Amino acid sequence: MERDGMTEEERPKVVEVDSTDGYEGDKGSRRIKKFDSFDIETSRFKSDHGYSSKENLAWVMILKLAIQSIGVVYGDLGTSPLYVMSGIFPDGIKHEDDILGAVSLIFYSIILIGLIKYVFIVLSANDNGDGGTFALYSLMCRYAKASLTPNQQAEDKEVLNYRLEVPSRRFRRASAMKSFLENSEAAKYLLLFVTILGTAMVIGDGILTPCISVLSAVGGIQGAASSLGENQIMWISVVILILLFQVQRFGTHKVGYSFAPILSIWFLGIGLIGIYNIAKHDSGVIKAVNPLCIVHYFMRNKKEAWISLGGVILCLTGSEALFADLGHFNILSIQLSSCLVVLPSIILAYFGQAAYLRKHSENVASTFYSSLPKSVYWPMFVIAVLAATIASQAMISATFAIVKQSVALGCFPNVKVVHTSRKHEGQIYIPEVNTLLMLTCVGVTLGFKTTLKLGNAYVLYKFLDGGYVPLFFAAVMMTIMLLWNYGYRKKYEFQLENKVSREALVTIMSNTIHRSPGVALFYTELVHGISPIFAQYVADVPALHSVLVFVSIKSLPISNVPLEERFFFRRVEPQVSGMYRCVVRYGYRDAKIEPQFFEKVLIDQLKDFIHNNAPYADERGEASDHGIAMINEEGVQREIGLVDEAIKIGGIMYLMGQSEVKASRGSGFAKRFVINCLYNWLKRCVRQPEDVFNVPHKRLLKVGITYEI
Repeated sequence: MERDGMTEEERPKVVEVDSTDGYEGDKGSRRIKKFDSFDIETSRFKSDHGYSSKENLAWVMILKLAIQSIGVVYGDLGTSPLYVMSGIFPDGIKHEDDILGAVSLIFYSIILIGLIKYVFIVLSANDNGDGGTFALYSLMCRYAKASLTPNQQAEDKEVLNYRLEVPSRRFRRASAMKSFLENSEAAKYLLLFVTILGTAMVIGDGILTPCISVLSAVGGIQGAASSLGENQIMWISVVILILLFQVQRFGTHKVGYSFAPILSIWFLGIGLIGIYNIAKHDSGVIKAVNPLCIVHYFMRNKKEAWISLGGVILCLTGSEALFADLGHFNILSIQLSSCLVVLPSIILAYFGQAAYLRKHSENVASTFYSSLPKSVYWPMFVIAVLAATIASQAMISATFAIVKQSVALGCFPNVKVVHTSRKHEGQIYIPEVNTLLMLTCVGVTLGFKTTLKLGNAYVLYKFLDGGYVPLFFAAVMMTIMLLWNYGYRKKYEFQLENKVSREALVTIMSNTIHRSPGVALFYTELVHGISPIFAQYVADVPALHSVLVFVSIKSLPISNVPLEERFFFRRVEPQVSGMYRCVVRYGYRDAKIEPQFFEKVLIDQLKDFIHNNAPYADERGEASDHGIAMINEEGVQREIGLVDEAIKIGGIMYLMGQSEVKASRGSGFAKRFVINCLYNWLKRCVRQPEDVFNVPHKRLLKVGITYEI
């Protein structure tokens, strides 16, 4: 059985040890070696736990996840045949063989980037089954002390998923990189900056893709109802987008099962239509598999060929969702659905469109709908609209996963995270982010109105015509994330520098402070030492509960922390009774425990800690004449009895700091503006800590404190 993050074999035991093992004194006075990582760092821990990714899932579950993934992951990627050809040839097709060059570019882009890079390489670079930019960042922070927040603890390495062994053949290279990251502040900042940049770019792309997908699909109605103008198409698209974001609250599980049949029909349909077009119009289009078609295409078109790459890249929109959405599913399920259903259907669709355009190049602006057989036009129109509506699901789910990881690692403001599945902890919904995405997508659709204009947002060559939009969104996201991370780190560093020393704590407790029955959970961000908020509390209220637990909620750079290893206890000071420190460790995918269950587990773990870390009969902790220090059972029962009596009489109260942050005296204008204005404004706009941790308001007491950073 494991307690406090250590197995019975790993827990320090009272044993007779020879002085040559690093203990001082003769045999009669050997001391038990003690450490306390709340105040010091040590690397003398072993990590014997086996490293495991996700649990091995049964094939039935893998197939279910593969089916769900079709409805969630591939929406953007799967609906790209609606608009790619018009994006590549916005001014029409000048040479018949340019079609072969374009489809060859599409084919090799999908194979090299979509299949080889993402499906078989990038998916393998996961963190315990979780994907995304921040998952990679957390993985690097676990292998090297690359985090800018000084809250690492040696005991964290004992957690089940926190294995740090490096394969021997890569050890030298990995060690060099680890040393570089740990010793270079510039490298740490650069790593964080690149991580935030990548995250912001993914979210920026996630805003554009739903708009262009829905506009393209709805635009197909003009082929049969030419009376509808751009404004009507635009407003229909807006209504569809709003409805899509409203169903997100039902969760990935229900959304995936609801959307999967529709997208499965879509992929089957475009694949069969692609085969039909190849057979009817030009089977010679298969020559585009030859990469020389790309060479000839660039030789003929030169500069225009390079510009057309902005349209080619549209065939890969949503590919990053394969990795970012990994936490909602698993690797094998995504690989199966990609290789057996999605990518073959998309490739057949593009080759079929190319075959059609070889005979009807004048219809390139409406390639998808023009290439449909008349008998299936309306059924495919309905399915296309539904598929395009679903298209944004991949990036919406990916955005939820990315934001949750960012929050856990101190790079995004506090938001409400709703876990929508009991079986798969990675399936989440974030109301605030969902609303912001909806408003932004609606605004982009109203601003651009047509697919052709919105396509300019993917071509940096047309920066002024729309290429600035994704960069603008990415800049806004980066600003928010960098601001929050800066304030978060500065607050933590202030607490670390002004923490209450052990000597000061003993002095405070030795004064005549009244101890009333009850258990107080004193929340603090500080992991090492006692937060200065405690000194402020004692100065304002010279009374303490009989049992006081300093609780630090800490996010580890891993995806999950097993429940039995989540609570890590230490005594604050042996001379002060009834005072403990507890670090509650979460992975960035773990759901916060409900208050009632949290209280029960914390108290049970506290009693377990008291029982297994009992004081010795000899208070000095020295061995007896027989070389063994006897555990003071009477003291154990008295200490546990104190906890039981405190809960019975006074119950459990929560103490939290109400912090005000301002720039220190002498700070420059830039720092004062960032901290006093921007950071504080952002802090007021987001959820407060008591809401994030689901603290009962009736049992909450706040202590005001000002941080001058």
